[in-house]
Amino acid sequence: MTKFIPNRRAVLAGMAATLATPAILRASGAPIKLATLTPMTGVGGSYGPSMRDVMIGVVKEVNEAGGVLGREIEVISDDTQTSPEAAVRAARKLIDVDGVSAIMGTWASSITTAVAPLAWESKTMLLCTSGSDTITLLPHKGYVVRTQPGSILQTTVAATDLSKKGYKSVVWMGPQSPFAEVSIETYKNIFEAAGAKFSSMIYEADKATYRSEVDTALRDKPDMIVFGGYATDSTVLLRDLWQASYEGTISAQGYAVNQGVIDSLPAEVTNGVITTAPAPALGSTGFARASEILGVEAADPYSAQCYDHVNLVLLAMAKAGETSGEAVRDHLRDVSQGEGMKVSSALEGLKHISEGVNYEGASGACTFNDKGDVTEMTMLYSEIKDKKPVSIDL
Repeated sequence: MTKFIPNRRAVLAGMAATLATPAILRASGAPIKLATLTPMTGVGGSYGPSMRDVMIGVVKEVNEAGGVLGREIEVISDDTQTSPEAAVRAARKLIDVDGVSAIMGTWASSITTAVAPLAWESKTMLLCTSGSDTITLLPHKGYVVRTQPGSILQTTVAATDLSKKGYKSVVWMGPQSPFAEVSIETYKNIFEAAGAKFSSMIYEADKATYRSEVDTALRDKPDMIVFGGYATDSTVLLRDLWQASYEGTISAQGYAVNQGVIDSLPAEVTNGVITTAPAPALGSTGFARASEILGVEAADPYSAQCYDHVNLVLLAMAKAGETSGEAVRDHLRDVSQGEGMKVSSALEGLKHISEGVNYEGASGACTFNDKGDVTEMTMLYSEIKDKKPVSIDL
């Protein structure tokens, strides 16, 4: 960060300008330090840059309006590499060296699970986009919240809707992960209740081929296969299933068959794949603003959540009147739920913070329960057609 030391003329000019400027536009004192910790490389690397950029964009506009509590906000960004070990090293540096009050944007349940103990032990707030329900069962003392709907909520909604299509034989395939057990149990209960045969397969991640696993899965003649892994595995599985002449339905989380996967395979391999993903608040002011900051027609769900992360942190600090991680924890719900004025950005909410605000952002209502989970969601379904995901109704 560039430091600026003013001379006497500049100080006098600055004082005159300050006296003529509304209080919200005065920023002084040491910067408030916040961190973005997103996957810039690795299997989540296609999401991290926009997740980071939308948070920096929000901070830029708040700084231009005078900052928070009269102080500028400084953002320090690091890369998880989509690796728990790398994420822990980065988080340790952000907490111990940089002294950030909050870490925002961790993606993938294994990453957030690894970083969370560092957060609660140091009283640093952690806001994540990870879905495993085991995350908020950790003894995090309120220092972890997530804008991504939990595994049970997501899989229950997706499995319930998919089961209405009348599939008779379903196979779930994925690597061991915090998401796997909940996903298998939920799909099993819902599809068996709907009269379908269900089986599951845990495989070794990051293999060059899954042909033997595919051959085993196809013995049950499934009319639907559910993917439970990440993009790297999905690319190999899709190719192997196509080579095995599988003609049934394939369903996967949107991050598991993302645009990178689609672009890497011929259209005939990906056509017909149904993807599921928590929907952002399409049509909301917050979603429009997040998209505008990124310069895209529609922000992806993770970037929408990160837009909410930074706005919530800034509003909580303003409400608390201080900037520590503990202050953010204690006042996050004061600004995200209740009877206050509906706002969709920190820039808007800071003007009304003393009156009470209720932030509703780009990802949705941001109403958190006692564990730190959001309590409601809308599922977005897409079918891949000619190398593009097209929204569909189930």
